[in-house]
Amino acid sequence: MRVDVLTLFPEMFEGVFSSSILGKARDKGIVSLSTVNFRDYSTNKHNTVDDYPYGGGGGMVLKPEPIFGAVEDLPTHQTAEGVAVKPRVILLCPQGETFTQKKAEELAGEEHLVFICGHYEGYDERIRQYLVTDELSVGDYVLTGGEIPAMVIIDSVVRLLPGVLGNEMSAVTDSFSTGLLEYPHYTRPAKFRDWEVPEMLLSGHHANVKKWRNKESLIRTLERRPDLLEGRILSKEEKLWVAEWKKQKQEQNI
Repeated sequence: MRVDVLTLFPEMFEGVFSSSILGKARDKGIVSLSTVNFRDYSTNKHNTVDDYPYGGGGGMVLKPEPIFGAVEDLPTHQTAEGVAVKPRVILLCPQGETFTQKKAEELAGEEHLVFICGHYEGYDERIRQYLVTDELSVGDYVLTGGEIPAMVIIDSVVRLLPGVLGNEMSAVTDSFSTGLLEYPHYTRPAKFRDWEVPEMLLSGHHANVKKWRNKESLIRTLERRPDLLEGRILSKEEKLWVAEWKKQKQEQNI
């Protein structure tokens, strides 16, 4: 996969792209990570990339020329078979689709991703209409720019690529990958202070451990993110787990 980031602050990505999982993925050649300062594509002598909005109002708006110029100047990415790939051009903005694990899985299947990190009041609408393929938001809040959201999305996507994680099952069992939050994890020692690891996890019975994890995952989701269960068709066993959990809650409230 190739990832290009259009940003006014490329230095923000230096540590992120060279450290931890992203750095290892780049070193292995699994992903190419690069930044482009779109100020370099400004078309005026002052190298400005923003201007006042038509119609008045507060704030400044990113001009179309530098953004279009930077994207169109990116080298064409090709598959291993030599076929040119059309990139997914992603605009980071509060108005975009909320980023989810499902979206991360979708983007992980792409060959070339381009992220546009905005600043100021917003983008010239022609950037949205004629250049980008996706608009994404990382939540219902506003940040000073699109750099941090881009980092979040890139990290989430790259870790799903084959060969990036040491254990390929890690991404499969992540929270949200199954539609549920992940089950609790424990490691050595089996007893820390007066807190012990659940006996089931020490049994060595793989089928029972899997069943325990499935139950804990469902209950944790029910407690913390019940919205994720809306529309989910529960199995007979899962319905029993939910009924058991509700009964325990009622008894605790008595």
